[in-house]
Amino acid sequence: MKQAPGACPKACLSTVCHLLDKEMLKEFRFMLNYEFDSQSPMALVLVGQTELWDDKLRLQRYSAIRQRIDMYCTLTPLDRSECEAFMNKHLAYAGCTQDTFTMTAIDKVFQISGGIPRMIHRICEKSLMYAFQKQSRLIDDRMVSYVAEHEMLAHTID
Repeated sequence: MKQAPGACPKACLSTVCHLLDKEMLKEFRFMLNYEFDSQSPMALVLVGQTELWDDKLRLQRYSAIRQRIDMYCTLTPLDRSECEAFMNKHLAYAGCTQDTFTMTAIDKVFQISGGIPRMIHRICEKSLMYAFQKQSRLIDDRMVSYVAEHEMLAHTID
């Protein structure tokens, strides 16, 4: 497969790859094998949770895929200050101009979420809905704890 002069390189992006089965991962390997020794006609970007690497790609049967990985990135959990900034950025994006979470509520969100952005988002979203139901403009740590205990499936509080 020759690329025309001046043409943009091709890329294939696949998300939630941690859910891919053995057969689909084999298909990706075949795509990467195409003209591998000369010039690869495309870049393949696999995006998934850490299980993609830890539970699948580290297995011997996927060594051919691992050998073709040029870059591997892992997003680490946010620290407490990054968690607060993440929350404030999302609130500002939504048009919120007032304090919505107390400092103790932010501490609780951080504690429960472990700094994982997806969990921070879920806890905050559910806390905002709970505050709306209670007609409260300010969310405190007790409200966050209540939401985590009663509204979030498969989650426990320490």
